[in-house]
Amino acid sequence: MSKKREKLLLDISKTKEKIIELQEKLHELEQQRTELENTEIVALVRSTKMNTSELSAFLKAYRENNDTSFFNQKQEEINHEEN
Repeated sequence: MSKKREKLLLDISKTKEKIIELQEKLHELEQQRTELENTEIVALVRSTKMNTSELSAFLKAYRENNDTSFFNQKQEEINHEEN
């Protein structure tokens, strides 16, 4: 086997290993992001001081009304604060 071919095969192998490592790191980072988002959601829910049945009723009513005006207004406020 030629030296160039051996070097190329070695580079391919190293690159595949790096890809695997980076995919694993990406997976770990995505899990951390999900955990942080879940923690933030739990904190927000707890700050409402609703019990589980009240929260369930609120979410059910929201889904039925499909009212996004509150969230659109909050997003506009956030965008305004950022500018």
